[in-house]
Amino acid sequence: MAKTWQKVAGITTALAATSLAGILAGTAAVYHVGMKSYAKGRQKSRQRSIAENSAEDNAWYLMQQPREWQITSQDGLRLRASFLNNDQQVHNRVAIVAHGLGHSREQMVPYARMFEAQGYSVLMPDARAHGESEGNTIGYGWLDRHDYQQWIQKVIELRGSDVQIVLMGISMGAATVLATAGEDLPANVKAVIADSGYASIYSEARFRLHHKYHVPARPTMNLANQYSRLDAGYRLKDGNIAEQIRHTQLPIFFIQGAQDQTVPIENLDILYQAAGGPKQKYRHPDAQHVMTRAADPASYDQKVAAFLTPYVH
Repeated sequence: MAKTWQKVAGITTALAATSLAGILAGTAAVYHVGMKSYAKGRQKSRQRSIAENSAEDNAWYLMQQPREWQITSQDGLRLRASFLNNDQQVHNRVAIVAHGLGHSREQMVPYARMFEAQGYSVLMPDARAHGESEGNTIGYGWLDRHDYQQWIQKVIELRGSDVQIVLMGISMGAATVLATAGEDLPANVKAVIADSGYASIYSEARFRLHHKYHVPARPTMNLANQYSRLDAGYRLKDGNIAEQIRHTQLPIFFIQGAQDQTVPIENLDILYQAAGGPKQKYRHPDAQHVMTRAADPASYDQKVAAFLTPYVH
């Protein structure tokens, strides 16, 4: 994620003093860098996801003999996922886990292992424009919410009407599962775990430009907002994740490290206040972005299990 916005900052700085035509061209270039993903970059992202895991976690994943699942999105993209069947599970429970920006399904291997130990089978999708899924426009959770509605239906179709489903995501994946939670979901979905999610796509992009790289957000963000409407079918400002979760009564567990320099820590409280159903939050005092579990895996896993116990039978 940092490399993507470093490119954006470089383009914006170079074009800051140009004419209106230059500003428009520069904004288009910024939008392209921030919103587009292609095969070569996705291959590197997948390699990065695997490299960030421990050798033990990657070996465990391969030993699960993941099964390939596919869906076709509403806009015609073929999306792919790995399904890990838990042969030892007593109850029919599935966790759908969502990875972050610039990664792939393999980033979620440690979380899949956590859920497997708690008696779940696990579905690990590649988000659109990531991993082995099709698409060139990154959804940042907003476009992805409809994809995850389809993954939920796929789980019910293949696992039966009695399946209990938990949604879990980190960073962009957290925004994805929160945005999904605000849609009309079947009763099979029991709870949501959101680790290091942002409350607004627009605000997060603005933060990255202005605070991280000291690039003025105006007029770049206003123009990019309109480019998104034309290209992706929604304005960046439409991606209001906090507003979306006002429409759900699902139990939500919000997690974030207090040293997060990627998603401002106040997002944790914004999201928590917006949630109308049962909720809990945990702020690790020392963890950086999506590093809360790495800081203390045993405690993290115990907190997740304790939160889910009243809602997943």
